[in-house]
Amino acid sequence: MGARFLLLSITCFALMILDHRDQHVERVREALSVVVYPLHLLVDLPFRGWDSIRTNFATREALVAENEQLKRERLNAEFRLQRLAALETENARLRELLDSQARVGSRALIAEILAVDLDPYRQRFNLNRGLVDGVYVGQALIDAQGVVGQTVKVGPFTSEAVLITDADTAVPVSVNRNGLRTIAVGTGDSGLLRLPYLTNNQDVEKGDLLVSSGLGGVFPAGYPVGRITEIRLRPDQSFAEIMAEPASALDRDREVLLVWNAAEEAPHANEPPHAGEPASSRGAEAASLARPK
Repeated sequence: MGARFLLLSITCFALMILDHRDQHVERVREALSVVVYPLHLLVDLPFRGWDSIRTNFATREALVAENEQLKRERLNAEFRLQRLAALETENARLRELLDSQARVGSRALIAEILAVDLDPYRQRFNLNRGLVDGVYVGQALIDAQGVVGQTVKVGPFTSEAVLITDADTAVPVSVNRNGLRTIAVGTGDSGLLRLPYLTNNQDVEKGDLLVSSGLGGVFPAGYPVGRITEIRLRPDQSFAEIMAEPASALDRDREVLLVWNAAEEAPHANEPPHAGEPASSRGAEAASLARPK
């Protein structure tokens, strides 16, 4: 046993010396590595497969999470974009109203429309302004395009207004082209006004602009009311049938301007009516010229 061990040891040392000097064992090692390489691959295959599967699952989960995050961000961006478009439109409307206030040149206050009367025979709506804001009965309402209507009831914090197209409303107007004065009467249709007091020989033309005449002191003078769209002469009657389209977007407004007359501004705008005088007398007197007797 001892001799065998000694022999093997001597052989090993001899091979090591020969390999170190002449590299004789290198070719044997290379040949053995070629033979053993498939075994290395076979042994490593389960580990490589497991790492690949784990990496794929991790990558897929990361992609799914990233996709969900991007979807949420996209929806949030679209929501903000829609809100931005709404704010942009609202900003444009408010700018137009402020420009209208500058043209009127008197005291004015922006009011929001709270509710619209759903009765098809009543062209009325509620505003978020009332007595605490100095609003009074018979006060004129305008928007960026022209005359809208006037207040008919005023509470502490809200008020009720009527459109110029209401069947019970009339507005003193004049034809912008020649100054001819007349009265525009509501028809109950938010897109139509009637001029029932013009004779067949009056100088009016289709397309003529109607502006507020200022008579009665309710509406500021010179503000657009509508434009004549139809003229029907009736030789068998005294008056022609003349229709006009309102200048304002009466069925689309969200905000309007409350306009103060010079006589109603400041201290006495909020004063109670005199004894024996109805609460609506000031607005009724101002509007008396708007409806023929």
